[in-house]
Amino acid sequence: MSPHTTSTPRSLDAVRPGRTHWLELPPHRTSVRVARHATQARLTSWQIPDEACANAVLLVSELVTNAVLHTLSERILCGIARMTSDRFRLEVHDGDLSGRGIPDRRPGLDDENGRGLLLVREIADCWGITRSPLTGGNAVWASLATVL
Repeated sequence: MSPHTTSTPRSLDAVRPGRTHWLELPPHRTSVRVARHATQARLTSWQIPDEACANAVLLVSELVTNAVLHTLSERILCGIARMTSDRFRLEVHDGDLSGRGIPDRRPGLDDENGRGLLLVREIADCWGITRSPLTGGNAVWASLATVL
């Protein structure tokens, strides 16, 4: 079983108010920086430890980069939620309506790109890809522990 079939995705909207943060971004490369800074600020405000915060910022950076570079989205939604005191969840929704999903890449040793989802697999406790009820495109989510 692959890591992205190990958990049923939960909508961030099911979380209590004040524990969820959404950011709508244009499909521009500068949105990656905005998403990183917003994620860092939100996790810091929730007093998430530095190492878990750094992992989350890296994952958001990779997921938003993928959405910007590999989809024809008009907007990208980036969400973060404090699920419990020891777990949080990231989601990135793109607007890719092609239905082709996200390709499973196997980059070569000298390739400069193609490692984003490999990082997600290694860092997240569980993760997945589903159709977004918010954009109709892909929703890539990852769940992480607050303490590593």
